[in-house]
Amino acid sequence: MIPIANPVIRDEEKQRVLQILDSGMLADGPEVRSFEEEFAAYCETDHAVATSNGTTALHAALHAVGIGRGDRVLTTPFSFIATANAIRHTGAEPVFADINPETFNLDVGVVESILQNRGEELDAILAVHLYGLPCEMDQLTELATEYDLTLIEDAAQAHGATYDGQRVGSIGDVACFSFYPTKNMTTGEGGMITTDDPGIAERAARFVNHGRTEKYGHSTVGHNFRMTSIAAAIGRVQLDRLPEYIKSRRQNAAVLTDGLDNSAINPPIEPDNRTHVYHQYTVQTPDRDKLKSYLAENDIGSGVYYPTCMHEQPVYDDISHEATVGERAAEEVLSLPVHPEVSDKEITYIVDILQQYE
Repeated sequence: MIPIANPVIRDEEKQRVLQILDSGMLADGPEVRSFEEEFAAYCETDHAVATSNGTTALHAALHAVGIGRGDRVLTTPFSFIATANAIRHTGAEPVFADINPETFNLDVGVVESILQNRGEELDAILAVHLYGLPCEMDQLTELATEYDLTLIEDAAQAHGATYDGQRVGSIGDVACFSFYPTKNMTTGEGGMITTDDPGIAERAARFVNHGRTEKYGHSTVGHNFRMTSIAAAIGRVQLDRLPEYIKSRRQNAAVLTDGLDNSAINPPIEPDNRTHVYHQYTVQTPDRDKLKSYLAENDIGSGVYYPTCMHEQPVYDDISHEATVGERAAEEVLSLPVHPEVSDKEITYIVDILQQYE
């Protein structure tokens, strides 16, 4: 079976972990600070704050920009539920806006319509760069400025993606990344916040470390959302290899897209001003279950990301919504193997099998 995901961990990561274990400094420390500095440099931001996972990065970033009880944050209904959960963890409430049927990201027209009718009720926009494709950040930035909203990037799936040549993570007021094992780079579990604002960075760093201002001095209530030195050691090696991983994903995606030309299966798109990093290569077809079964019969793994929109989850059934495009996507999307461990022979085989699909 060709798996839908396969984390790449090589001898270099193992050696770096052993060095950390031998040092005895396993928790947050200099290794984490180095990873923060290197990741900020990669994203071309002034600051980065490491966290224990992508969800805690979102939670801490929302807290750091002042989102709290009674606030409302506009976001997509079509993403992993952590996006909405992080909003609710702060005491705020998500407001769901439907998605663009071609990109699966926020539909800017829908966002603008909501702002025109409810702009005074909203406090922030949380834009998810789903599957590794950046949102329409120029228009979202203009809307955020016009309505005096904070713009937050959920870049959990988009390490290294660009919009008009600018790296995601450096466009909004603050951004968040995940280093879960299946992401384009991993630390095992881990997250990162990036920003150019020193105040946001300081508040986030304090929040993830018990509100600490000195060893036993705590000015605010916080959490233990810290990253370990073990995770940071893995992350530093993975960050060095990220360009290689992106190149491999994009090459595999190009072969799949060429193979699906004139097919009833709709491949993902890549607008001219964006670089897609293909955390997932997500196609769309009306009979998704049939295609999934067909692939499994031919030893090809696939995945559904995501089968249920967030507003349809029981935890959010108290929120009114209208997201027909997102609901249709949830019924029709299917992700195919595109990760760096998919060989040339395997990607050719996947294309051959897809071309025989009826």
